[in-house]
Amino acid sequence: METSLYLPAKGFLEAAGYAVKGEIGGCDLVGLREGEPPVVVVCELKLSFNLELVLQAVDRAAMSDEVWIAARVSAKGRGREADKRYRDLCRRLGIGMLGVSDTGEVSVIVSSVSPMPRTNPKRRSRLVREHQRRRGDPAVGGSTRAPVMTAYRQRALICAAALQQGLVRPRDMKALAPDAGKILLGNVYGWFERQDKGVYALTPSGEAALIRWPQSVSIAGGNVSDPAD
Repeated sequence: METSLYLPAKGFLEAAGYAVKGEIGGCDLVGLREGEPPVVVVCELKLSFNLELVLQAVDRAAMSDEVWIAARVSAKGRGREADKRYRDLCRRLGIGMLGVSDTGEVSVIVSSVSPMPRTNPKRRSRLVREHQRRRGDPAVGGSTRAPVMTAYRQRALICAAALQQGLVRPRDMKALAPDAGKILLGNVYGWFERQDKGVYALTPSGEAALIRWPQSVSIAGGNVSDPAD
């Protein structure tokens, strides 16, 4: 599976000085390097090098400073990575190629050319904002069959956990999620039920979500705290 390439590719980018997280804005991996503005690198994963992978990388160039593609290298040396035309295409487009062996070793086949042309500042800003808002790295890049743990879903889960612990008003949850009021009112996932003005309860689907994605919050003296802080 493509997810098997995630940790090797992540390790390569982290060694280059990036903070890397998976599945952000439709990208398999997004790395940020501190600065103003931060430097953005994107890496797309496939089990083998193909045209679709290059097309994905071209799309990602509109919101990043550097783009890489990573795939499993052919054991018999007959994959696209051995095709000079494919490598030359990546060079002309400024796309870096990473080969991942069966043992997880990463090799640079084509170096990425930076900076890439940046033509869509809004998409780039959304990518940076989502990366910065996520707590940790909760999504493995290359995943296709599970809901992506976005920053919004993380905050909604914290609100659900706070409700489970007895906090029923959004204003009491602001220490954990400043936009708790909007999250509870919007009820995107169907986890919350409005019982009265400014008072909410957890629905059965909310209880099920906390079983699937357990959260840890503590309440002491009427205040709520997040152990991750």
